[in-house]
Amino acid sequence: MSAAAPATDLAAVKAELDRRIAFRRVFLLSPALFVVVLFGVCPLFIILIYSFLDAGAYGGVNWVYSSEAYVQFLFERDLFDPSILAFNPDYLGIFGRSVLLSLFATVASLLIGFPAAYFMATRPRNTRNFWLLLITLPFWTNLLVRTFAMMLIIRDEGFFNLALQWLGLIDKPIIIIYTDFAVGLGLLYSFLPFMVLPLYASLEKIDFRLVEAGFDLYATRGQVLRRIIIPLAMPGIIAGCILVFIPGLGAYVTPTMLGGGRNLMIGNLIALQFGGSRNWPFGSALALILMAVVLVFLMIYVRVSSERSEHRG
Repeated sequence: MSAAAPATDLAAVKAELDRRIAFRRVFLLSPALFVVVLFGVCPLFIILIYSFLDAGAYGGVNWVYSSEAYVQFLFERDLFDPSILAFNPDYLGIFGRSVLLSLFATVASLLIGFPAAYFMATRPRNTRNFWLLLITLPFWTNLLVRTFAMMLIIRDEGFFNLALQWLGLIDKPIIIIYTDFAVGLGLLYSFLPFMVLPLYASLEKIDFRLVEAGFDLYATRGQVLRRIIIPLAMPGIIAGCILVFIPGLGAYVTPTMLGGGRNLMIGNLIALQFGGSRNWPFGSALALILMAVVLVFLMIYVRVSSERSEHRG
């Protein structure tokens, strides 16, 4: 009994110490948890509830359960017989356009941002801050102002068309403004720094003696790029693609101004439901569907990354 008593006391002291440590962790994490719950979980929960309610006649919701918002996404009710449903691909087309334009902006940002980030990473250290300043300089200006500047450049009487006419390459202006290409170009311009900065952070950490070793082993420039530089820069490539693609899906200002309201994207459609259409449940359902699309892409990325890690292991 005398030998068991110290062991019991030691276990009790250890349990009390573990409780104190757990309480301290919860206490220190409570401010962050409060912010996440208040500004992240609660709004999402409200949107989820609204998506399963009935739309009010003049905005807002009626507290009656309804799944009409999700039905409306894929089907359209007959005007004379509401019980008859017909497949309506219009909203799917808007989602498809948003995905394609976001992919265009992501791929174009990668093709432009990778050489730019590589150039910055290979400059002398005392000049890299200058190049970083040039990349981040557009962030000093409001997105609305930058998008309006893009409108002035690509409009029919803008700098781009005037320059081509002055060079004699075209006789009449090329119609760019208020097209899908204009929206994609605006997304590229808006989110290009989000691609360059993660790429630069990855490329800067590369030991370029590995590149020299590749050339010493008679590798070509293409082989060095594919087998040394790109694999080492892959974390930056993936981070940059995520930072461009996801915000591009929900962009609002750029499609509104450069698309002229005719080429809707998901962000414009959601805003329209909470504004002019006054259909809050449908807008909430669209927001949740958008979140589901983003989660699907993130799950694909996680799975591909894990399979690649297992293959390398």
